Amino acid sequence: MSSKKEQQLRKYGTLVVLFIFQVQIFGFDVDNRPTTDVCSTHTILPGPKGDEGEKGDRGEVGRQGKVGPKGPKGNKGTVGDIGDQGMIGKIGPIGGKGDKGAKGFSGVPGKKGKAGTVCDCGRYRRVVGQLNVNVARLNTSIKFVKNVIAGIRETDEKFYYIVKEEKNYREALMHCRDRGGTLAMPKDEATNDLIADYVSKSGLFRAFIGMNDIEKEGQFVYADNTSLQNYSNWKEGEPNDPAGREDCVEMLSTGEWNDSECQVTIYFVCEFLKRRK
Repeated sequence: MSSKKEQQLRKYGTLVVLFIFQVQIFGFDVDNRPTTDVCSTHTILPGPKGDEGEKGDRGEVGRQGKVGPKGPKGNKGTVGDIGDQGMIGKIGPIGGKGDKGAKGFSGVPGKKGKAGTVCDCGRYRRVVGQLNVNVARLNTSIKFVKNVIAGIRETDEKFYYIVKEEKNYREALMHCRDRGGTLAMPKDEATNDLIADYVSKSGLFRAFIGMNDIEKEGQFVYADNTSLQNYSNWKEGEPNDPAGREDCVEMLSTGEWNDSECQVTIYFVCEFLKRRK
């Protein structure tokens, strides 16, 4: 049975029940006659509930209703628990060099500096020049010490050293004095023999020693301006200076002395006093 027919039957059944109920309440029979005696003797009670009817067919889908009003905003949900932190991953490879950034804005100009001092250039040049001289002297001294280490002779009071640098007499004298000594002055036979042996074994033929007659021709003195006294060892026929130009003295490898021109450049022998303890 369709749903529409079932609804119509229910409607008619309801009308019949109401009609019968009206007749009984108001005292009318079917022929419209009063029935007063029925109301006095009978009480109309509702009948028992009938059995549940069969479920009807599903009705047609009704029209869609209007959209209802927007409901109130719901409560904010609770934040869930934070999960355990995962393991740190491996460091990735270094990325390539990035592009050069744009030039920044110029900074604020600094304050004006103090005026500079006037350079005394001449003074500094003199200082630098003197330093160069000192360095040159130091280098010469180092070379001298190295040569000393190579060989030296001595007596009880003095050291003797052959400088194998070719210099004239005045240069040789200053070289020895700048190092705290003077040109060698053999004042006795033992000292003369020691120096002669030194010159010979050094492979030299001659070397300047500390004697000259620069101040007065024919009057030889030592480098310390003391005169020759009881000892001399001139080569036979010397000193011989007919032209008057041989004012300095050289020692030959034999130990003999010979007057020579002061401007010749040859090796020379320095002497140094030993320091007393």
